[in-house]
Amino acid sequence: MVFDALIKVRYARELGLIPSKIYDVIMERFYIVEEGVQRIERASGLRYPRYYIDPTLIVAAPSSLADLQFAQFGFLFAQTIPVVKKNNEIYIVIQITAPLVIYGLLGTIHAILAHEFMHYLELLGRIIKLNVISDQLSASMFENRYLDSGRLIEAKFVFRSDHVLRDHITKRFPEGFKDARLEKKTIKYWMNKGLPSITVSLDSNITKIPVEAMANLKVDQGVKDKILEFERAAVWKLKNRI
Repeated sequence: MVFDALIKVRYARELGLIPSKIYDVIMERFYIVEEGVQRIERASGLRYPRYYIDPTLIVAAPSSLADLQFAQFGFLFAQTIPVVKKNNEIYIVIQITAPLVIYGLLGTIHAILAHEFMHYLELLGRIIKLNVISDQLSASMFENRYLDSGRLIEAKFVFRSDHVLRDHITKRFPEGFKDARLEKKTIKYWMNKGLPSITVSLDSNITKIPVEAMANLKVDQGVKDKILEFERAAVWKLKNRI
């Protein structure tokens, strides 16, 4: 069965949740996502996980009004999501929001796709070691951005053959994702137009993975070897720095 990355977008148009103009732009610019996925696969030597375009903007906000003085709302333009079925089978998908596809520059889209791919590898590595109980986000946007970038394998180990892609990631993820142009356009042309969006609380955005599901995950040995190679490179660099 072929996985249709645009199925939610098609349903949204049929239900009248997004106008035809928005739908047409997503379809016209989807090739940038496909090219980004192919680019990441060439640079890493690994297959990209299943991904889909979600026609809904995800707004991340503090859990209480008291937190607003410490953290502002932000956007989750993409997420790496482990899905656990009733039979404790697990698979990992990457959710890409429509505003990223519509308003993002090529470098931004490819950087976010690559960043989520590194999340995917990091999550796979933790599952293989059976040391994932939950993946929790901090209620503070600043703390969340710091933690997010701090635990990933460095891009230079994953995408050694594509220095331009690494530059895109470095530029847009200095300490968490930042793209003022994309955020401004998203607010002006998506949020202010009343297009589909949901607000999620950062400290409630928690994924819990049962140990049984982790044990059931089948990971190709070639993927395991690659993750180990990336981790060894990072450890070697750390030892030499010390």
